[in-house]
Amino acid sequence: MTLATTSQGIPVLILKEGSKRTTGREALRQNILAASAVSEVLRSSLGPRGLDKMLIDSFGDVTITNDGATIVKDMEVEQPAAKMLVEVSKAQDAEVGDGTTSAVVLAGELLNKANVLLEDNVHPSIIIDGYKKAYDKAEELLAASAKKLTLSDTTELKEIAKTSLASKIVSAGGTLDNLAEISVKAIKQVQEGTDGDIKIDLDNVKIEKRKGESMLEALLIMGIVIDKEVVHPGMPKRVEKARIALLDSPLEIEKTEMTAKIQITSPEQMRAFLDQETTILRGMVDKLKSVNANVVICQKGIDDVAQSFLAKSGILAARRAKRSDMEKLGRATGARMVTSIDDLSADDLGSAQLVEERRIANEKMLFIEGCKNPRAVTILVRGSSEMVLDEIERSLHDSLSVVRNVVLDPRVVAGGGAPEAYLAVKLREYANSVGGKEQLAVQQFADALLVIPSILAETAGLDPIETLAQLKAKHEAGSSTFGVDAMGGQVRDMYRLGIIDPLRVKQQILKSATEASLLILKIDDVIAAAAPKAGKGPGGPGGGMGGPEGMPDGGMGGYD
Repeated sequence: MTLATTSQGIPVLILKEGSKRTTGREALRQNILAASAVSEVLRSSLGPRGLDKMLIDSFGDVTITNDGATIVKDMEVEQPAAKMLVEVSKAQDAEVGDGTTSAVVLAGELLNKANVLLEDNVHPSIIIDGYKKAYDKAEELLAASAKKLTLSDTTELKEIAKTSLASKIVSAGGTLDNLAEISVKAIKQVQEGTDGDIKIDLDNVKIEKRKGESMLEALLIMGIVIDKEVVHPGMPKRVEKARIALLDSPLEIEKTEMTAKIQITSPEQMRAFLDQETTILRGMVDKLKSVNANVVICQKGIDDVAQSFLAKSGILAARRAKRSDMEKLGRATGARMVTSIDDLSADDLGSAQLVEERRIANEKMLFIEGCKNPRAVTILVRGSSEMVLDEIERSLHDSLSVVRNVVLDPRVVAGGGAPEAYLAVKLREYANSVGGKEQLAVQQFADALLVIPSILAETAGLDPIETLAQLKAKHEAGSSTFGVDAMGGQVRDMYRLGIIDPLRVKQQILKSATEASLLILKIDDVIAAAAPKAGKGPGGPGGGMGGPEGMPDGGMGGYD
């Protein structure tokens, strides 16, 4: 119960009994500690030498990953301020697809540095103003330091994809090069438009996972692979120079919308009735033959009789394909999906060099490949277990996202913590031109940025203090592209090593982390409503049928 006091000193109840209220510095301190705890969980996952987390949900399902967005999502965080960092990670993933761990870690460090100022009695409003100035300056410096790529050469795009994949499970052996090349080819294939008006939809890159073989067996298929099999054993399992019809209607006799009865008084009428159904189904197959379709993918069912007619006609058919797969098939083959077979024409058909049923890991799948200039493609990945396959899928999502980001905005910065170290040095210089206590906030913002190279050094087994000292010396001397080479264990030029990050990712990390920290710093009052009392409501204690007067249990009452 929370009380307020009038000017006459009379207490007034303003909150429900059981509510909790925390105000002032205590509320701020609790929120900062909760958010910092979330970022602390992710620290050791950052960088190419970052470690994985094993997450076990309430059903006992296990996830092993170092993907920031996946970790914070599966942690099921309850504290409201900590949930804000979960939302930061989700926003980062949705916007640019990479940098989720960095965004959460940086947000946590910004709050830790703000807490130092709060303990020195610096008002939160001053810290917020200082952080805003530091962010604006950092954005300006970051954009000015970026390098523009020429996208005609895919070598640098592959390096960007490899930088994203380097911290993942796929970084071993030749898998890294293979997946980086696949990512670049896939994005280039689904890209639409020209310079200035480029559109890339990652949904047009389908990732199909199958257990078995090794990660090295990943393939890019210029077409679509669907998890379906040929519906009739008499149908061809392989069709070359396929002419593909996509149907959003069943090859079945449609049932009436209302209940109807048919009275049949003789065997001849029954025969005529069945013959009529057969004639309708034969007419559907004849329609497909008339437009020269030799492959049919149906989103709905195919009648057994229709299957037989299709098999006799040498037409390969699959049924009950997912809507998303049908849309991708249309983009890959050039086919138009029709909702009524009567409307089907030759112009609605798509084409592919080969449609074939293959057995992958003891499961039959339909490969539609060799499409001419497809606008949707499939990446088939292999791995030893479901957990490995899931992590490969997450890794591919990140690499596809960073390649897409660079194609949309071909500006890049050095990786390995180089941009953060550069901004930290420059913001320190900028802080001298900022008057008052806001200068302290700008300095703390600069120091917070160094958490990224510091963790990269730490996870690589290096001395963070010594590494940061070397890094600062390089940047103060004007070498703005030097960062932490976690694999080589020293401070080196990131551009020469081919460690490159998209500018869009770095900008989003800065934006997400700063906005989250400012939002938490503005909170000075936490009011938690009272939890509902157990047993209230129908059937609970005191909420039963109400037994005889005087019975404390409120139930029906039992007599001895």
